[in-house]
Amino acid sequence: MPSFLPHQLLRQHITGPGCQRLGLNLGLFMLGLSVASVLGLSLLVTPCYSYEPTFDKEEEENISVYDKAAKAVVTINCLVDGQPSSGSGVLLDASGLIVTSSHVIGSATVVYVALEDGRKARGTVIGRAGNRTTNAQMGQVSSDLALIKIRLDGDIPYLRLADSSKIRVGQRLLAIGHPYGFERTLTTGIVSRLDVKRDRIQTDAAINPGNSGGPVLDTKGYVLGINQAIYNPENSRSNIGIGFAVPANTVKAFMRDLAHMEGVPPTVASISQKPLIRYRPESDETGYEKVSLILERLANQP
Repeated sequence: MPSFLPHQLLRQHITGPGCQRLGLNLGLFMLGLSVASVLGLSLLVTPCYSYEPTFDKEEEENISVYDKAAKAVVTINCLVDGQPSSGSGVLLDASGLIVTSSHVIGSATVVYVALEDGRKARGTVIGRAGNRTTNAQMGQVSSDLALIKIRLDGDIPYLRLADSSKIRVGQRLLAIGHPYGFERTLTTGIVSRLDVKRDRIQTDAAINPGNSGGPVLDTKGYVLGINQAIYNPENSRSNIGIGFAVPANTVKAFMRDLAHMEGVPPTVASISQKPLIRYRPESDETGYEKVSLILERLANQP
């Protein structure tokens, strides 16, 4: 029988195959504890990061204008010759005066208006001028404007009209509207051309059906004009980068004409030599008795 010294016996026990596996497992276990400890410590000392977007100057202007202007852009719905019609409009006064395109409301005298904050109101048409200008009629001048009055409780957001005589070709602009029902869509572009003969602002900002009646704005949020039409030789209703807006000064002139009309009977009246129609409310309960004063004030904005 072989004899072993105590230290030889100990070496045999700790170097046997089973003990080698135990040592390996113990080493892995200790490594795992170390990794877990390090990870746990890193979780304790590593700060939580939140995403903070950065914007260039142009993006900041776009965001600023949209945040301000979108609240004053309304959705307009009505029935025209028995068919639903919808478009955009823009609030111009805290009393609830809205400008839109005449072709949006057609012959309707009552329309339904929805604001960005969810409030809804029944609006009365107080005046209109002109009709839609089709591709074949681009050589004709038509104001294609209408004014609507609503009453709402609470504050009413609104935008101011610019002096469109100071618009320059090449300046950046923004359009807000409801193309194809996508409410308060923002598109951007430039003033491509000033069509003095047709009294239009031409722009490459995307304008589509549903944008009609909505504003085109400068980078400060002033209303340069009211979206009216697009040019498309194929009549596909899709935007090809040639859109038109009625200038803000034409809107002012339209309101001035309405404000100065005298002796208009309570029923719908047509003014000779002018494609201008004014509607008077049936009673003072609707709150429209001061419309002429409001129109005069807005028309004389600098």
